Amino acid sequence: MHPEFPLFPDILYLNHAAVAPWPRRTVAAVARFAQESGTRGAADYSRWIGTETRLRERLADLIGAPSPTDIALVKNTSEGLSIIAYGIDWKPGDNVIGIAQEFPSNRIVWESLNDRGVAYRRLDLDASSAPEADLMALCDERTRLIALSSVQYARGLWLDLERLGDFCRGRGILFCVDAIQSLGVIPFDLARTKADFVVADGHKWMLGPEGLGLLYVNPRLRPGLRLSQYGWHMVEHRGDFDRVDWTPAADAKRFECGSPNTLGVHALDASLSLLLETGIDHIRAAVAERTQRLIELIDGRGFELLSPRDPERRAGIVTFRVPGADHRTLHQALTDRGVICARRGGGIRFSPHFYTPHSILERAVRITAKITESKFAWK
Repeated sequence: MHPEFPLFPDILYLNHAAVAPWPRRTVAAVARFAQESGTRGAADYSRWIGTETRLRERLADLIGAPSPTDIALVKNTSEGLSIIAYGIDWKPGDNVIGIAQEFPSNRIVWESLNDRGVAYRRLDLDASSAPEADLMALCDERTRLIALSSVQYARGLWLDLERLGDFCRGRGILFCVDAIQSLGVIPFDLARTKADFVVADGHKWMLGPEGLGLLYVNPRLRPGLRLSQYGWHMVEHRGDFDRVDWTPAADAKRFECGSPNTLGVHALDASLSLLLETGIDHIRAAVAERTQRLIELIDGRGFELLSPRDPERRAGIVTFRVPGADHRTLHQALTDRGVICARRGGGIRFSPHFYTPHSILERAVRITAKITESKFAWK
């Protein structure tokens, strides 16, 4: 077992695509912050700001942003997407291109623009063998934006962001990437993807808490994105409380209207320190090894793999179906036996991280087989 993850022996944790456990150092950082807050109040607030600055640096490093000042700290992916969707100057007849099987956060926000005359065109992945080409084919002269997840949450399809980014840049289409299922497990490079917007919450593969994520907006587009949230923190001269005139901050803090989630900042900063020390390339290789092993185990039991087999098409998600099983009942039975996973995409979703022991993978698949062999989860 990895020393940073002292999980109880009866917990087989395969749910990093949902909510990840915290590393030991993150637990310690939160405990220190709580103790300090309880005994000193905000006496050391200037040091807290230093931790926030370092977090922005780590997040900028993680996505390849030019500067930490390009990183806004938002409550979650949904808030970041909403800032983008309601900041763009839409015209009636514009359209957005996306995927029908997207997580609701990256679908509902675009559907909500319908009353502004903006259409949301969806690609059905189940009917597509070439998703990048089919997404491009949905575009026309009124397409303003392509919005998609780097890795699809239900079955783990990893899209070719570089190809899509080149397409968008060449046609003047904005490119918005929800990177929540890839940051922390797959290298991300803004220079290669050419994404205009990147959003991601920290509680999945980044191993952080819920309630804090990143928003990147291309600095060229930042001044033109209409603001819908206002407060003391998003102005250029924040801290000058007696100042009557104000302007939005020139940097990404213009999207942060109020007080920061300081507790979350300390937690996510600690979690990212582990990921960056370990190395994203190393993490990528370790997760790829574990997903490959899971696929071998699933095939060996005769289960039906729903996730991509091509290593270039998958990240850390392995979703499978047990023929004839009631997957709602199967998922509950797995949970009752300590296999922490999810029911997604028509089957059971396992999502190991770099530190997950191979023995956990083997035990989880063995337990799944035992449940189904006993007919407990069968119709």
